[in-house]
Amino acid sequence: MINMDSINFNPQFTRPESQGTRVHQMALYVCYESPLQMLADSPSNYVKEQECTDFIVKVPVVWDDIKVLTGKVGDYLLLARRSGKEWFTGALTNWSPRDLDLDLSFLGTGEYVMEIFQDGINADKYASDYKHLRMDVTAALIMKIHMAPGGGWVARITPKGN
Repeated sequence: MINMDSINFNPQFTRPESQGTRVHQMALYVCYESPLQMLADSPSNYVKEQECTDFIVKVPVVWDDIKVLTGKVGDYLLLARRSGKEWFTGALTNWSPRDLDLDLSFLGTGEYVMEIFQDGINADKYASDYKHLRMDVTAALIMKIHMAPGGGWVARITPKGN
């Protein structure tokens, strides 16, 4: 939960930091498959960042479906994973800022609620800056997403009414 850009990162034992934005770190929970997830920071930091923690603990460790939407090895990734009726989307970029289109046609029919965490307006200078929002979506939507250098984007999509 202590996020740094590549220039300000300083490995240290007593106060560990992570490279990349806050949302990059959150998106790793969706993008990397692991049957044993862990919160590797001080519990105090997770308590201070409760809305991020609340999102992370909802990310499943077992998936029913995966769709790689776009990517280039070493540069960027955008994928969607389904567990039950919920979809999670995650995007990562290297140290280049990036804009991607997220085509939600994989959702199928119906209305959904999307909870989004995206890099904040100042994430390129202060890696912990993020924006949290909710919106109603359908499979017809193609969203523009922006990631700061070392950034990410992550969302949980649930059927409306659940």
